[in-house]
Amino acid sequence: MANKVKLGLVMEGGSMRGMFTAGVTDVMMENGIEFDGAIGVSAGAAFGCNYKSRQPGRAIRYNKRFCNDKRFAGVGNFIRTGNIFNAKFCYKTVPDELDVFDRKAFKENPMEFYVVATDVEKGCEVYYRLDNGDDEDIELIRASASMPILSKIVEVDKTKLLDGGIADSIPLKGFEKLGFSKNVVILTQPLGFVKEKNKHMTLIKLKYHKYPNFVGAMADRHIKYNAETLYVSRQEAAGNAFVVRPPESLNISGIVRDPNELQRVYDIGRKTMTDRLEELKKFINDITKKKISPTS
Repeated sequence: MANKVKLGLVMEGGSMRGMFTAGVTDVMMENGIEFDGAIGVSAGAAFGCNYKSRQPGRAIRYNKRFCNDKRFAGVGNFIRTGNIFNAKFCYKTVPDELDVFDRKAFKENPMEFYVVATDVEKGCEVYYRLDNGDDEDIELIRASASMPILSKIVEVDKTKLLDGGIADSIPLKGFEKLGFSKNVVILTQPLGFVKEKNKHMTLIKLKYHKYPNFVGAMADRHIKYNAETLYVSRQEAAGNAFVVRPPESLNISGIVRDPNELQRVYDIGRKTMTDRLEELKKFINDITKKKISPTS
């Protein structure tokens, strides 16, 4: 008996470039686009989790509300806690009290949801499937979004973790290996973007000298990233991926105090997806009609 093709959603990170992703995914949710599974990296995980909890508008709403709140992000947080984004406020107070994350809806939605983190000791990517939206799931989302230098290492089940984008920024190939043969991929850099070698390797070597595999992953990140964008383009050309990219560089910093800047990037995401909505629907309709054998 044949199995239906599994349709996946892959979301790149990029700190506040993730507002573009939020705009794209909100339009998808508002138009009833459903996926069998989704995978997010860094900001793609932190904002993308709202797809499984069925909460369009939440990511842009709380980011605009708290972008000027010193409890949310800033140098003061970094000095006090070692995290530029306040872990307790961002991953406890906001989702539990101030802009509630719907854990019940997250758990009940059958869509599989994965996040990518980087194993600091091994210097490689680790995939985690989040099913419940509980505190451990939230902690894994935090790990996926914990930027090196600006965040403390997050330890989960004795595994030291940091930003998933270090080891696997665009996990299309990995998601395909998990059985998602057709995918919608949301990138936060425009077509033709080429990542350059990290300019802060001296500081990284000093900070993480106990973790040579992690330092190596940081040194090679640009090589892997550029190979991944090439792979995405090849899968797009082959008809296996529908890729949504910003039309040009988003030009937004990692920490933003101006809610209008967040709205600007979010609106670019909304317009980009709205303009391609019928194209996306055709992509999905075409592949959901196809069948694959259980051994393929």
